[in-house]
Amino acid sequence: MEREMEANRRRWDELVPIHEASRFYDVDGFKRGRNTLLPIEEEELGDVVGKKLLHLQCHFGLDTLSLARKGAEVTGVDFSQRAIDAATRLGQELGIPARFITSNVYDLPSVLDEEFDLFFTSYGVICWRPDLMAWAKVIARHLRKGGTFLLVEDHPLAALIDEKTPGPIRMAYPYFTSGEATRFDLQGTYTDREAKVDNCSSYEWTHSISDILNSLVLAGLSIASVHEYPFSFFKRHDSMVMHHDGTWHFTDPTISFPMILSVRATKSP
Repeated sequence: MEREMEANRRRWDELVPIHEASRFYDVDGFKRGRNTLLPIEEEELGDVVGKKLLHLQCHFGLDTLSLARKGAEVTGVDFSQRAIDAATRLGQELGIPARFITSNVYDLPSVLDEEFDLFFTSYGVICWRPDLMAWAKVIARHLRKGGTFLLVEDHPLAALIDEKTPGPIRMAYPYFTSGEATRFDLQGTYTDREAKVDNCSSYEWTHSISDILNSLVLAGLSIASVHEYPFSFFKRHDSMVMHHDGTWHFTDPTISFPMILSVRATKSP
């Protein structure tokens, strides 16, 4: 797993400046006050004013800084030093109070000895985690008693869709796997398919809904809610269009299956 995760880190390091300059992330709009959180996160997180919040796998920090603007005391964590440097610069430039830490998820307890009211992670995060049980233990370690964990993520079913081939929707990957990583060799990135990237290889792990829920329960958390949503946070298929709230929907209303999953879990007082 170390070889695969190191390849992922190199790729994400390289993607940071491409993403910073992209229309997808619209950093200029963020600097003018744009909130990067989608309605799902805002509704599920609720009022964050005064809450001590840990944002895991924060990339270069736009959602973390959006939460700080809403009054949370935020700490963002990512394994890419380049992403953390970019997040730190942006926060300092805009005068937004935020702390950013470079760490692999699994190593976090060795570099951070704190507990938080809210623990948040979203969109394209667990596919980079080979061991969900170890992931859940980190969450439980850093969540205070009575605290809440929120995952907003690609629905495991939607992650199986062939995103590259135009035409009818088809499944390209298995739902149940042996736990081995799937290797992808892709030029470009989701913000720009034509971008020149040297580190084209990445590795992802598939996890079922039962994998996600059971890992949290076995780590000692209680599942508070599970929601499924029939839209995506990006253009997953060529027949999708974006709605005014930033979510993506199929033009054919008869196509309806879950594309986003949210899980809220709590730690008993």
